This record gives sequence, C-alpha cells and structure tokens, in this order.
Amino acid sequence: MVRRRVPTEPWDQRLEDSRKEGRPENLLSREVTLSMVAIPSEGFSCPHWRSNCLSPEGEQKLDIGCACRAKGGTEGAVVSCLPGAEGRLHAHLTETSGRALSLESDKAEHLGRASTSKPPNDGPLWEEALVGKIRTMSALQKSQALEAIQRHIREHTQLIRKEVPNAGLQELLAALNLELKQPLEKTFLFHFYGLILRECACADLVRRHLAGLLELSHQSSGQREGIAVAVGIVSSTHMQEVWAALEHVGRTRFLRTVFTSSDSQQPEPDTHWRWAGSTSLLCYGQMAAHAGAQILPWVDNIVSRMVYYFSCSRYDNILKTSFLSATIMLLKALRQNSTPSYKFSQIPELIQCLLRILQKEPNFLATLFREKIILVIVGLSNLRPSLKPMVKSQILHTCLQSLYTLPPTETLRSSLPPLDVAPDVTALYRKSMQALDLLLQSLISKNKSVDELCFILQHMEPWLKSDSSHERQRAVQTIFLFLKYVVDYVGLTEEATPSMLGHQIGLLMLLWRDKEPVTQSHAHQCVYFLLQLLTQQKGSTSKFVYLNKMKNFEANARRETEMKFYDLVKVLDGNLTMAQHTQLVLTLLRGLCSHNHLRCDLASQLLLMIVEDHSIKAEQVAEILQGLFQELPSIIFKNTLQTVMQAVSVLGTQHAQETVEVILSLCHPSERQVIPLWKALASNTQLARKVLTLLYMKLRLRPPKELVRFTQQAELISLLALGTIYELLYTQEYKATVRWAFAGVLVGLLTQLHYLFELDVVDGISDYQEDVLDGKPLSPCRTCLEALKGLFWTTNYWEVFAYLKLLRGWELFEHMETYTEGVTLLARAMAHYDCEVKAVLGQAVISLKSSEERDNIVAILIIAEFLNSHELTQYMSRRTVDNFLSLGLNNPNQLVRAMSLKGLSSALRHPEKVMLLRNRLAGLLDGFVGPEPKDVMGLMEILGDILHCLGTQGVGATSLRIAQHLLQLFDNEQADVRGGAILLYGDVLYSGGKKYQQALKNHAFQALVPLLFHLADSCPNVVMIPLLKTKLTFLRCAILLKWEFRKELFGKLAWGRGLSAENDVFIYTVESNLGNYHQFLMQALTYLSSPDRNLKQAAMKFIGGMLQDYFPDLCICLRKADVRTLRKHLEILKQDPDSMSRRFYSSFLEDIWELSQYVTH
Repeated sequence: MVRRRVPTEPWDQRLEDSRKEGRPENLLSREVTLSMVAIPSEGFSCPHWRSNCLSPEGEQKLDIGCACRAKGGTEGAVVSCLPGAEGRLHAHLTETSGRALSLESDKAEHLGRASTSKPPNDGPLWEEALVGKIRTMSALQKSQALEAIQRHIREHTQLIRKEVPNAGLQELLAALNLELKQPLEKTFLFHFYGLILRECACADLVRRHLAGLLELSHQSSGQREGIAVAVGIVSSTHMQEVWAALEHVGRTRFLRTVFTSSDSQQPEPDTHWRWAGSTSLLCYGQMAAHAGAQILPWVDNIVSRMVYYFSCSRYDNILKTSFLSATIMLLKALRQNSTPSYKFSQIPELIQCLLRILQKEPNFLATLFREKIILVIVGLSNLRPSLKPMVKSQILHTCLQSLYTLPPTETLRSSLPPLDVAPDVTALYRKSMQALDLLLQSLISKNKSVDELCFILQHMEPWLKSDSSHERQRAVQTIFLFLKYVVDYVGLTEEATPSMLGHQIGLLMLLWRDKEPVTQSHAHQCVYFLLQLLTQQKGSTSKFVYLNKMKNFEANARRETEMKFYDLVKVLDGNLTMAQHTQLVLTLLRGLCSHNHLRCDLASQLLLMIVEDHSIKAEQVAEILQGLFQELPSIIFKNTLQTVMQAVSVLGTQHAQETVEVILSLCHPSERQVIPLWKALASNTQLARKVLTLLYMKLRLRPPKELVRFTQQAELISLLALGTIYELLYTQEYKATVRWAFAGVLVGLLTQLHYLFELDVVDGISDYQEDVLDGKPLSPCRTCLEALKGLFWTTNYWEVFAYLKLLRGWELFEHMETYTEGVTLLARAMAHYDCEVKAVLGQAVISLKSSEERDNIVAILIIAEFLNSHELTQYMSRRTVDNFLSLGLNNPNQLVRAMSLKGLSSALRHPEKVMLLRNRLAGLLDGFVGPEPKDVMGLMEILGDILHCLGTQGVGATSLRIAQHLLQLFDNEQADVRGGAILLYGDVLYSGGKKYQQALKNHAFQALVPLLFHLADSCPNVVMIPLLKTKLTFLRCAILLKWEFRKELFGKLAWGRGLSAENDVFIYTVESNLGNYHQFLMQALTYLSSPDRNLKQAAMKFIGGMLQDYFPDLCICLRKADVRTLRKHLEILKQDPDSMSRRFYSSFLEDIWELSQYVTH
C-alpha cells in the first residue's frame, strides 16, 4: 500500500502533543500534500473521537490486557474488559462490572506495557532462576516435588482465590531446598507445577500428573486459570501427552454436562465440572501461546476443539470470557509464528463463535467486549486464506448491528443498569467505534478493489435508510472515515465499475437533507470521496480540477442549494457508467416512497435534475420506468408525485418512442395503474400528440393470422395499444389530443376490429352489458368496439353515437357478417352530422392506397357514404374523387370494386340524376293520396332510398308534403306502418335544405306530442326495448329544434327505465318549449279518445302532469274556449268503461273547475 504521507515523528509523541494542546486525537489532521482534491476546511467535520487509520497504539490493541506473557497469562488478566467477581452468572456480573472495570483496565494496561517491553515468550522474573534449579533436580526429586505441590494444591485450594501466603509457601519451598524472595503471583504453584512437568523426561509421569491436575475442581476462576497455565507450560515439550489428556477429559467428563440446559428438568451439573469447558478453552489457548514454532501443525486441531467446547457448553459470562481469552492467545501465537503461505481451515468457524458472543451482548456499554471481539476478528481476517464473502458479510452485519443499535450517544450513560461505579461510556463507545473503523480498513487493505469497496458499503444500506437519526448518523460517519482512509491511503488496484456504486451514491445523496447537520455534511463529503475515487481510476485531471472548485460545498449559502445540487448532478452524470447511473436513478426512485417528506422531496428534485440534464440514455428508459412503476403506488406526498410526473414528462420528450413502448409493457391497460404515467406524457400538447401517434403506429402492427399462435394473442402489441387508447379516451388530459387525432384513431379502430375478426378473437363481444359494472377486463373485440363508441362520446360527437345506439347500429359491429353495414351506417351518421368529414376523408384516402385489404374495405365504405355529405366538395374536387374511386375499381377485393362502382354512379358525379329522382319522388307521393294506399311499406322504403341518393341535394318543398303524409301515418292501425313512418319522418326533417329548414322545424314541433305518446306504443316493432325507432325520431326532432338538454334527453331515452325516466323526458320536452303549453295541451286532448290504450294512458299522464306542474302557466296561456274544450274531452272519460279513465276524470275535475275560475279571457 502506497501512502501519501509518512509520519516523521513518533506516534505516542504526536498523541501526547495533541492532548496537551486540547486537540482531538486525529492522526491525519495535517493536510495530505499529494492529494489533488483538498478536503473542505469548513462545514465538513471529522469526528474528534475517531481516527481513520491504525496507529501503532491501535496495532497493539490486541496486546492490551490480553497479550499474556507466554508463561503467566490468566483468565482474569487476559481480557481487560472483563468484569470481576467471575463465577457469578452474567446477570449478577452486570451489577459489579462498573466497579471491576477500572481495576481490570489498570491491570490490563500494565500487562500490555509489560508485554511490549520484552519478548512475548518471556516468563515471570523469577522463572529463569527457578528453571535452573529444577534442571539440577534428579528425577526422584522432581517426582517428590510434584507430589508435594499436588498435595498442597488440593489441601489449600482456597488459597487460589487470594495471594499465596509467603510463610506457607516458603515452608513448602524450604522442604524442596528452594528459596525465592521475589513477590509471587497467586498462580505460582500451578506455574511451578507446570515447569517441573515440562522438564520431566518420563511421559508416564507427565500423563499421570496431567490427569490429576485436570481432575481438580473447575469452579473458581483462579483454579481454571492455574490449570490452564500449567497445561500450557507442559505442552511446550509434551504436546502429545497434553493433547491426549485433554481429549480424555473431554470424552469422560465434559460430555456429562453438554446436554444439560438451564431450563431443563434435570438437576444442575456438579459444580466441580460445570465449567470444565471454560478450563479446556483456556488450556487450548495456553497451548497455542507456548507452542512456539510447532503451533502450525496443531492450530487447526486446537481451533476445532475451541469451537466445539464453546458451541457445546452452557453459555454464560465465564464461557464468553474464557473463549475470548483463548482466542486472543491463539491469535497472538499465530501472529508471532505463522508464515504468510500457511492456510488455516478453521478460522471462519472461530469467527462465527465470536459473532455469537457479539450478538448476545446487552444493548448498553459497560465493558470493552465489543472492541476486543472486533479487534480479534480483524486479526483473524488477516490470516490466510482470505475470508469468503459470506463470512465477511456476517461479520459486517453483526458488528454494525451490535454498535449502531446502541442508544444515542447522549443517552448511553442513562441506559446503563445500576452499577457501583459507572464506567466511562464515552471512552468505551469511542474505542468500540475505532475498532469498527479498523475492521473496515483491514478488509479494504486486504482486497484493494472497487468491488470490495462496494461490498462493504452495501452492508451500510439498512442503517442509511434507518428511521432513527442516531443510526443514520453513525453509519454515515463510519462511511466518511472509511472513504477518507481509502482516498488517502489505499490505491485501488483493480479497475472495475460495479453498478452498485451508483446505488450507494444514491443512498448518500438522499441524506443531503437529513435533519442532523452532521449527517448532511458527511453525506456530502462521502459522495465527493466516491467521485474522487472514480476520477482517480479514470485518470482525468480536468475532472480533478472541477472537483477542487466544488470542495467547499457546505460553506456556500443555503440559497444556492439547488444550483449546488445541479452542479453535482452534472459531475455524477459525467463520471458514472450507464449501469451505475441507472442504479443511482433507481435508488432515488425508491427514496420517493419514504415517509420523510424532506427525503421524498429531495429524491424527486434530484430525479428531475438528472432527467433535465439529458443524462438518461435510451437504453436506461426501460429499467427506470419499470422501477418507477413499482414505487408509484407507495408515493404518499402530492408535491413529490407532481415532481416525479414532471420528470416523466421530460423523459418522454427526450425518448418518446422508448417511453411509450415501456409503459405499454408494464401492465395490461385495463388495470389502470399506468394511467398516471400516460397523464404525465400529456403535460404538453406536442408530446401528447407524439404519444397518440406512436400508439396509432403500434395499433397497426398486426402480424398475419398464420404467424400468431393462440397463446400469443394477449401479448400482441396492437392489443396493448388498443387497450391503452381505450383508456386514454376517458382521460381528461388527452381530450384535446384525441380530438386532434380523431380521424386516425377512428380508422385505426375500424381496421383493428376487422383484424380481430380475422384472428377469430370474438369471444365475449356480444355478452357485454352496459349497465353491469363487474370490473372484469373486456375481451379484445369488445374493447375495440367500446373504444369506437367512446371515441364519439368523449369527443362530443354524441349525436353520431346516439344515431347508431337508437338504431342498434353498434350491434352490427359484433359480427363479421354485418360489419360492413355497421361501417356504412356509422359513415352515414358522420356525414349527416358533419363529424370530422374532412379529416376522416383524408385518412380514408390514405387507407385506400394501403396494401392491406381491411384498410381498403373501411376506406371505400366511408368514402361512398361521404359522397352524400354537403361538405365533401369543399374538401375535395370531383376530379380527385373520380381518381380515387377509379383506383378502387382495380382492387382485388370484390366489395371494394362494387362500392367504387356505386360511388362513380352517385348523384354527386351525375347532377342530371337529381332532377330525375325529384320527379320520381313527386310521382310516388300520389300513392299516399288514395283512400287505401297500396303497399305503403314498399313506398316508404323507396322514398327512403331516394332521399339517401339525393343526399345534400335535398328534395326542397317536397319534404314538407312527405312529412305531412308521414305524420298522418303515425296513428295507422298497422304497427309496421307506424314504425316505418316514424323512422322515415326523421330523415325527411333533414331533407329540405336550408331554405325549408324553418318550415320543417315547425312541422317537427307539431310531431313532438304524437312522438312522445308513441314512446308508450305497445307494438314491439315501434317500441324496441331497449332501443326504439321512435326514440331516434323524437331525439332528431329535439336536435333539429336545438333543445338545451338534448344530450341529457338522449341519456334518458337510451338507458332510462321506469317512471323516473318518463318524468325526465316529460320535463325536458316541456321546459324546452316555454310558451307552447297551449299547443301541447290541445294536441294531447285528441289522444284521450284514442282506441290504443297505451296512447290514451300516455295522454292522460301528460295532461295530468301539465295540470299539476304547470298550472300557473296554463292560467296565463289558455283561453276560456280552451278550458271548455278541455272540460268537454274530460266529460267523455266520465262514462269510459276503463276504470283508469274514470279515476283520471275524478282526480282532475276539480283542477279543471279551478282553472276555469282563473282563466278570464
């Protein structure tokens, strides 16, 4: 690793100087001279309590309190963070951990300093002299000494818990001709015992004494520590014997307590052996510490036994302490004696045990266990082979979980349980977090790659998104120190561009408006550090300079925030790969769903800035829109949604085709979740028109039936476009655009329906019920037909819709056999009401030139009917019409040729036919004059055909004569004659031309009451439920007379049911003809004597309604003669055999009398 700056003064001296000056212990406070991007001096603050590199003092963390001298380490002194009063359960230990902390720490620091001042394998000061005397002893003397010490240990085990009394010990030593004047440690006898056994050459003697030693009680901490010290010393020369003795104890003694749990019904295990597993752990640790150069052949076996004893023993504070002590001793031995090429096989299992301890730590800080465990893991992770990603992931997850979930720093002290002496929680927290920093630095130093960097940052994600402010702050501070270390001290060797880096940049950007200023500041710096790493990899000097200009990001005024965001977005766009950029955008999209309003607002604004910067490539559109579609339902803030939709609009403007294609593929249009996206694309007129044009083009992507399998029909792009067009018809934002694209959409829908007939996709087209809202998606054919109907309804061409609705013309589109009749009728209605004739004609001409047969059929049917439009000649000359019709004569389709020929023979091309037809019409009218006209139905059919052929030419004054004759037939006894006359009457009203329009309006007014009453005609040929020819003629009269509520009238005529609908039609009729009540009433009176009971009842309802609801108006408009006429007709009902007529007379007789009193003229 190449460092940018090498310290030239001792670490300890620099630390001491910092403390004296009151400065934080930041070993990297001086400016990195070779860095091309200086760290901002304002706004960006490095935590005073954490350093971003490992100092020599930090490198000795593992030795502090646990770097046991090879022949003198004990369980109590091995780990500086352990609370005292060992032998109690963890719950009781917590009460005294505060008091023991300072004592144990002092001792640990003393031992740590001792360990750094001499070789690691040096024993106590008295050991050298003692070993010399032991070596002069004979075998018999050694055996006697061992027996004496063994006996003394057994008789005086209580002395292990305190300092060994010098008087008794001197007496023992005197018996052995030994004299020591040095202060002795409390494990001296075990130490002495181990030294003698180590120097013994007799293996049997060693085995026997080892067995006796391990048979001692394991209850007290001193006893366990002493046994472990002795075993460790002996193992340096008798490794096989020691191993065999421990194996024997494990098989015969330890297994007795393995399956006894604290909540079982079995009695507590013998306290003599209860902590035998902890003793064994210490023994293996001491064996590793004394193994020296022979540690490597034994290390995997030792580690496997440590893992076994930890996993199978009852978990408590003693086991935790013993395992950590043993692991530290093992790690120290490996650091001193391993070779770089050696590969250890059991390290992941050992780390798993440490992580288990870390997971069980309470959620408060009273000890340094967290720091020690993390530092041990750091040491183990540096051994070969390198840890697998899964193991590293578990390490990071557990360590972050243990530290970040601690209470906030300001409440750490208050979260402690009651303690005799409260520890310095600030110092504990600082050291624990420094250990975490060291762990991250160790991992990246082991694998200096961008992939490893992203792997580490990936584990920070849950904490960056945490709802707890202190957890976010801790995570972003950790990342800040980690990235600063990487930038300053680690040269990333591998050139890689992991896409997840964009995701991690996005997570940090979402913290730019965190409620904690420190979190905001570090989040900004982290993004700059990542940018710096990217530019370092690319080697772009110009980008370094640009970053330098932006280094004082936080120092700028807050009013420039948005501009700063924009500048940084531009830098990101220029440095990220496409995959990274996509991940950045997707991360911002996920940020839109936060319950934090500031974060959502920031995410939406950043997203809009990125899109407006034109940095989104066409290849990214699909993934981005798919991500947005997933998050869309979870956006809860309205202004955030508005900003996002604005971004979608900009994206659609830049990549219209890709955007439309992706949105089409997101879900079936009938599910409507994509409607907000379509609405966003209608934010400006040009984009909306482009969208509808693209949908029309997709609608025309129709593969032949031979190439379409049944399973693929639902996936056809044309069907998705069809469903989308259907939904957009009823979307307010697209109303004007649909009107603009009316002709193209109409022809597209007509040809699409023909295409669906070709595919034989007709299921469900005739089963549709308008008044049933079951929420089921429509079939393709039904969707197409409903879209065709909706096109006219939503564009306010409702008259065309009503014309077909009341003639059951829409039903013609439900079958291929009647499809052409439906198109013809639709084109006739459009020509009659001048519905986009020019635009549709132009589109039809284009379709006539198409190579698709269905296009030719639709086009010629429309053109043939439009020949009768009075507006046609304004849009196209006769010569042009002739050319197109002649083109149709050569079409391979028979229908196209026939319709082209019919068009060429129309009255428009042959004006002389107009006079001939008019003369013929005049002759036919004589057929109505006779007392008994012959074949009236045939006569009316011929009249209808002539009227249609004359079209715009009209019949002039003859229309009035025809209308009069037809009006007389309204009351004909034959139902089919009445129905035919009423239907033809509607056509005649529009055949007189402008000159006779007013006269025809007057005639239509006289037909209103008869038509209204005929709505109740009992004959099914006249009144067809739910559609009625009489309703159509009645509506056409209302349209001709320009009633105010004619659209509402159509709604009641088409879908109204019962008395409510009848009443509404009555009101629309009367209210639309103010001042004409007299005429209405006089007309209605004539039907009181009608032989048709339904007409008679309709007349009574009408007269009764007038008398009840419009009595004051009748008093004004009627004369006395009118009242006498009214009374005369009512008197006839008095003797009527029908009971309803008599009740009507009784009910309204008083009203007639009252009316006569008010009418004075």
